[in-house]
Amino acid sequence: MRPAAMVLKKWLLLVLWVQECCWGSGACGKVLVWPTDASHWLNLKLVLEELSLRGHAVTVLVPSANLLIDYESFSPFTFEVLPVPFTKETFTAALEDFLRLWLYELPNLSYWEGMAKVVKVMAVFTEMSKQTCDSVVLNPRLIAKLRQEEFDLLISDPLSPGGELVAELLEIPFVYTFRFSEGNTMERLCGGLPAPPSYVPAIAGGLTDRMSFVERMKNIIFYALQDVLFHQVFWREWSQYYSDVLGRPTTLCETMGKAEMWLIRTYWDFEFPRPFLPNFEFVGGLHCQPAKPLPEEMEEFVQSSGEHGIVVFSLGSMINNLTEEKSNMVALALSQIPQKVLWRYKGRKPDTLGANTRVYDWIPQNDLLGHPKTKAFITHGGTNGIYEAIYHGIPIVGIPMFADQPDNIAHMKAKGMAVELDLNTMKAQDLIDALNTVINNSSYKENAMRLSQIHHDQPMKPLDRAVFWIEFVMRHKGAKHLRPAAHQLTWYQYHCLDVLAFLVAWAAAAVFIAVKCCCFCCKKCGRIDKKKKME
Repeated sequence: MRPAAMVLKKWLLLVLWVQECCWGSGACGKVLVWPTDASHWLNLKLVLEELSLRGHAVTVLVPSANLLIDYESFSPFTFEVLPVPFTKETFTAALEDFLRLWLYELPNLSYWEGMAKVVKVMAVFTEMSKQTCDSVVLNPRLIAKLRQEEFDLLISDPLSPGGELVAELLEIPFVYTFRFSEGNTMERLCGGLPAPPSYVPAIAGGLTDRMSFVERMKNIIFYALQDVLFHQVFWREWSQYYSDVLGRPTTLCETMGKAEMWLIRTYWDFEFPRPFLPNFEFVGGLHCQPAKPLPEEMEEFVQSSGEHGIVVFSLGSMINNLTEEKSNMVALALSQIPQKVLWRYKGRKPDTLGANTRVYDWIPQNDLLGHPKTKAFITHGGTNGIYEAIYHGIPIVGIPMFADQPDNIAHMKAKGMAVELDLNTMKAQDLIDALNTVINNSSYKENAMRLSQIHHDQPMKPLDRAVFWIEFVMRHKGAKHLRPAAHQLTWYQYHCLDVLAFLVAWAAAAVFIAVKCCCFCCKKCGRIDKKKKME
């Protein structure tokens, strides 16, 4: 067959496949996307690519200044670029300030001093988020254009406020996709997700589902502090913003509560058992895939490790370097282990770097973790890296730094797959001991393989499940039948405080009446006895 005919045949097959997908799911739809940058985008991008392959038209609202959302290169998506007054350099500088605060300043501050600093830094990101929202909601021409497109659905990440507001303005259903929020606050207060503090740990508390009395007390305090912080500090400003835009009193939480589905990027291989709702679905590990061959030079280095194997080391895409003191300490520790080490690091090459360690600006992390020579993974505890380790059954040395990372590592520790270290206090020997533990103690590898088997033993792949529920919402114009009635209740009705108050009042009234009756009877009897004695 001629090359031109072969190309034409392939295109015809692709068209037929897309049409079959459209017919199978009801119809090809139009999807609007309000993304969150960095690692959140890497996950969401895979979902959007799958939707595009199935024939859906995907439009992404992207700020002109961002980190990883490349709207200039070829893509199956349509990008609607939002002109924002800040630059990529400004955004990067704010991010670096945030990381510097978490890594080096917070450990030396009291709780309240640290919280004040966090609020101050977060105010910078809040202002940038508002400017991004302004570029849409205050642009009548763009809103009119989006309305004319007649989108079927909006996909958003609640870490970046604004998506649910755009969906409200366009009067279309929306779906969330994200990792659990800090303190389970968004899901609990806005999604109506039950979270008994007796065994559901607040995120960032470092607790498990098996808590002592003191830990349960700590957990309740964590919940209370986080609720107050989000309601009174982080959300109050956004609630006013949403009210002003919509022209009626509302709150950020009320608007978020209208989400049709919450697609959570975890699964029971990671989570502790807890109550869930029918409009919450697990799609953890949707980005994971079988390992591909390594670049030739890298494969040669890996094979040279012999029976000792290799250690993969990465602190994620946001931590490009460490202080000179820390990097030298880490390099010294790595030089003393028998394994070869592949370290993703963009800083100055440490003076103590050993011959067994190679530093790379970038590494094919998933492919390395899936390599049969890999013995351990040193990670900051990001959800993406954790799931690649679970997928391939690789034990972990966790060095958590901020956000959900301490909680992620706490989960892996509780499941017997990880050892945790503190970046601010660890010494070279601590890292050596941690690596020797997870590599030479067979229980860590066994637990990692057990979690891997659980992850793979699902009736549907996580990516397919995410796409199914998105198409489900599109087909049915929402999923109201899955949303709990809790959204129509006030906080005191939800906790039945009005019923308890009524029962207590009724019981108190009954006791009061009974006491009064007894007193009356006693007095009556007393008078009769007194009268008899007088007679």
